[in-house]
Amino acid sequence: MIKLYLSAINFRTLIALGLAALATWLTLRFEIYFHVDLTMLSIAIIFPLVFAIRMSFRRREKALEHLSDFRSGLKTINDFAYCDQDLPDAQKEELHNILAEISDTLIEHLRSNKETISDLDQVMNKINQFVIQNSDYLKNKLRDRIFRFMNDCNEGLENLHAINTHRTPISLNAYCRVFVFLFPFVYAPSIAHDLDYYQALRPTVIYGVVLLTEFILIALYNIQYHLEFPFDNKGVDDIKLESFRFKR
Repeated sequence: MIKLYLSAINFRTLIALGLAALATWLTLRFEIYFHVDLTMLSIAIIFPLVFAIRMSFRRREKALEHLSDFRSGLKTINDFAYCDQDLPDAQKEELHNILAEISDTLIEHLRSNKETISDLDQVMNKINQFVIQNSDYLKNKLRDRIFRFMNDCNEGLENLHAINTHRTPISLNAYCRVFVFLFPFVYAPSIAHDLDYYQALRPTVIYGVVLLTEFILIALYNIQYHLEFPFDNKGVDDIKLESFRFKR
């Protein structure tokens, strides 16, 4: 439960709050007061940030769909093989181990965030080698079923690799990060300009409002950042890859 609430706090949070405190101190120290329409700030920060969160969440949902299809394809191939009475038990066990290796390799590939897919190509080719080496035992019907469902698995694998490699546009992510850090230097003078009463509480209120607003923005950014990497098992919303392993 504690991890759930602390997941949005990291070194970026400390940097953002430090900049917010610095911006507020400079504002009060040098009396830098001006008014800014906050609607412009919401368009410049909130809109792209919410858009990035939404896109990251959609990518996570698509990844869940492809992982489910990938595992169901492997399980279907395994079930077809075990129901074939002409296929010896040794070959059934060999195919079962190959499918498990494919599943394990995919999970490790996603978790390690590799950009190359050569390791997956090599283990996927073992299915073709298995079919060629055991052509005497495999009926045409079973062979066709294996290739049909392996095609679905290959499609899911490529989609998962694409999701893991190509994320929310880097330029948009960098834009959000820069403006979240710059926000207090525009927001603090605006708040100081608007709070021209209650002089005794004025500094405390300004510090509180600026720090709270900056914390909300950086927390949203951190949530979006964790959703960008749904396979690394670092965020509370990450995909539980172990539940999609062939042998679970």
